[in-house]
Amino acid sequence: MMVAASDTMGATLHQTLASCSKSIEAGDYSKSEESIAELVNFLNSISDSLVAGERGNEDPEKIAVEILTQIHQYMASPTVKQEVIDALAFELPKAVARFASVSTKCLEIAEDVVYWFIEKCSPRDMLSILCEAIGSPSELFTVPGYFIPLLGGLKRRHYQQVKSAIPVILNVLKTMCSMSDDEDTDHEKLFHKATGIAYSIRSICVNLEGEDKKKLRALLGLYVLQIMALASFGITSDILKCLSVVVELSDFLQHCELSYVGLITGCEVDTIYKLVVEDDSKDGMDCFSQAKLGAALAVIWGYTASEVATAAKADLPVVIMELQGNWARRCEAIGMLKYIFSCANLPWELKQHGIRFLLRVMDGIVSYSYDDHVDYSMYMPTLYTSLQAVEMVIMYAPDSALRKDAFSAFKKVLADIPTSVRFDVLSALIMNSDSSSMIGILLDCVKEEMRMGKVERNSSADAVLNSKVSQFTDFWNPSVLELVEVVLRPPKGGPPSLPQSSDAVLSALNLYRFILITESSGNSNSTGILSKDKLQKAYNEWLLPLRKLVTGTMAESQKDYENLACDTICALNLSSWCSTDALNLLKRS
Repeated sequence: MMVAASDTMGATLHQTLASCSKSIEAGDYSKSEESIAELVNFLNSISDSLVAGERGNEDPEKIAVEILTQIHQYMASPTVKQEVIDALAFELPKAVARFASVSTKCLEIAEDVVYWFIEKCSPRDMLSILCEAIGSPSELFTVPGYFIPLLGGLKRRHYQQVKSAIPVILNVLKTMCSMSDDEDTDHEKLFHKATGIAYSIRSICVNLEGEDKKKLRALLGLYVLQIMALASFGITSDILKCLSVVVELSDFLQHCELSYVGLITGCEVDTIYKLVVEDDSKDGMDCFSQAKLGAALAVIWGYTASEVATAAKADLPVVIMELQGNWARRCEAIGMLKYIFSCANLPWELKQHGIRFLLRVMDGIVSYSYDDHVDYSMYMPTLYTSLQAVEMVIMYAPDSALRKDAFSAFKKVLADIPTSVRFDVLSALIMNSDSSSMIGILLDCVKEEMRMGKVERNSSADAVLNSKVSQFTDFWNPSVLELVEVVLRPPKGGPPSLPQSSDAVLSALNLYRFILITESSGNSNSTGILSKDKLQKAYNEWLLPLRKLVTGTMAESQKDYENLACDTICALNLSSWCSTDALNLLKRS
């Protein structure tokens, strides 16, 4: 029965192919279009059923092999004219590629068929055909195996329009990554095929000179970095599978004149991107949107696995020492690492390696030295967004050890920021955070900075030391009270929400209490907290409304005491105590 079904399909296929040849040779355009459409529909119906496992007891591989072999033999027959080959080249490679997902053997035969068309047809036509086939597969047929023989076909053809083909390839990889699952063996093959195209581009570069060589090498660099990013979150089932792709990609970095220092600081990525974009309009260059993520990952992979650094011919200890000895480059590196920390699709394991790399850099800084002639405020946007990215790891990492390391890295980066902008960075983080817990942590950081300033100021014994300590006084200014106000009297009006905002409220109250006690006992008023209008404002607009809210919330909670979480009850009790204590301090001031 199985043999009969197979024979029937074979006979139908031969008849349909013969019908296509006859109508094409006769110049009957309408009939040839109809015959080709019939052939494609017939082949697609078979490939769909084989991939979906809908053929019952029949052997899918056997059927697919027979179909592919018959197509190959028919097309290679000396009786088939070139005009027939050219006409069928527009549809058959795509139809044949759909069988590649059935088995490894089917993939090999499908590749042979596609390569045969490439050898027999116009290079320009085949470039367009393959790009169209890769860029617009059926919505119902987006399995990785489909793309593998088509990508291999692009590799075989030393095409002139490399730039037009690359966005198509990268967009396919991006789509497939979004569909990745635990069984991503085909995804690994797909990335190896995409890497194979990089080898072809490199071979083209060798034969070019001057500006053309420079631009194509820049394009290759962006292509490699984008694939580095896509592979890092596209092959999720086994980190070793991804590692093999990364090692292969890292081999291209030196050829593209990309160094680890240039990648981790982002300067070389900006250079090659400008080269590629200036050569053309910005249209189509969105396919390189994750090149900076790929650049940062290239270095982190090298830090994680020695074979990656070896492939890139990079000396990682030298790179780390250079970052440790240069504040501006260190800041740029932190700015590049944010792409790793903020990428939602990236495995936590890679983010962990990123945090460890950052700690390695920060731990090796012997002393902090800043140039008085440098405007450090120009670095504030980078530092702000970078610390926001580290915050995401602190808040969302599933592992407590990683959260702890991330917080340690956060504090070290914060300490590395000149105090002339450190307060502004912390202030911006507080003002733009919607997490009560994170606001609480940040306010505690502000309090610690103020405590350090007080200790250093008190311990200084002469004018020379006082000049060194002056950097610690930046936090003792009136703006610090605005950070307390944004929590105790939110911009939208009214007291804060409890118990939802209890972490932020407790930290704000403790900060206010610390400033009030310190200024009162030290006979100073750097923050303006002791001025009459500030005292009245704090009493009437912050603390009294808060105490009423806490008292009311606690009274309501007594009715449902048993159902309230323990931490909620503790938070309310602490808020009540802190607000009352602050009020008592105010009355004595």
